[in-house]
Amino acid sequence: MKNFTSVYDIDNLQEIIAKALKIKENPLENPTKGKGKTIGLVFLNSSLRTRLSSQIAAQNLGLNVLTLNAAQEAWNLEFADGTVMNGDTVEHIKDAIEVLNQYCDIIAVRCFAGMKSKEDDVNESILSQFLKHAKVPVISLESATRHPLQSLADCITITENWTGNRKPKVVLTWAPHIKPIAQAVGNSFTEWMQQMDVDFVIANPEGYDLDKNFTKDAKVIHNQDEALKDADFVYVKNWSSFEDYATMSKVEENWMLTNEKLELTNNGKVMHCLPVRRNLELSDEVMDGENSIIYQQAKNRIFSAQAVFSEILDDLN
Repeated sequence: MKNFTSVYDIDNLQEIIAKALKIKENPLENPTKGKGKTIGLVFLNSSLRTRLSSQIAAQNLGLNVLTLNAAQEAWNLEFADGTVMNGDTVEHIKDAIEVLNQYCDIIAVRCFAGMKSKEDDVNESILSQFLKHAKVPVISLESATRHPLQSLADCITITENWTGNRKPKVVLTWAPHIKPIAQAVGNSFTEWMQQMDVDFVIANPEGYDLDKNFTKDAKVIHNQDEALKDADFVYVKNWSSFEDYATMSKVEENWMLTNEKLELTNNGKVMHCLPVRRNLELSDEVMDGENSIIYQQAKNRIFSAQAVFSEILDDLN
């Protein structure tokens, strides 16, 4: 694996899920695999699970870990080419990346959507700079359009919790929020589910359809109750409008997931990537209920990262 930015960087999804589950049984089985190698974790945005799980995964493999909170601890970065830097920006991103090339054997970067320019976000204006200028493997810890390590953890979690002899029904359902949120998690989960052997459905209000480049032929239903019927897994996530980019048109119906709505499912397991706004996206009763596998999902972030880091190291060694 040269880089990891989406499901399309994986040769065999079932194999890497199996690898992650094996790692979960004994995370310290290969404690020197990354000996002598350094991974730089570059955060341009806030993080809890991504930061900690990536650090644990790297340490489990014996990697030296450098963590940079670039938005707070580094010089103000310039991303546009040809800019006369006579303003607030002090260092160009391509210079920063070239320095990281000198220090790191792997660069992992987290960068959110700017939510201002649809074109910039769709074209991954920040991640693309890392892919262009890095001379070492690049791992996406989330980008403007995707969150691949989260999605791999989601696949691991579904695999662990499904013992049926048929395809599980997996529903990605939109949830309310107080501000416009990027589509990265929804996009990414949709891509990965289309590579899994599942019956996949997206539920969202009118005006909140995801980018068709990600949804492709996935079934989209604008009635949440209809979508939830007989679901085995319910993934709750908010996102803003893609068509009317980064806006939030008013939604009259109540889309918060409750126990009453869960009764429509096949005793559906509830998932969320976290952080979650309780009693807005989903209720306390669901979050803390027996159907919630959200914390298991969070723990699996370690093993999704460790599986990917291990694959990258195989290509380096």
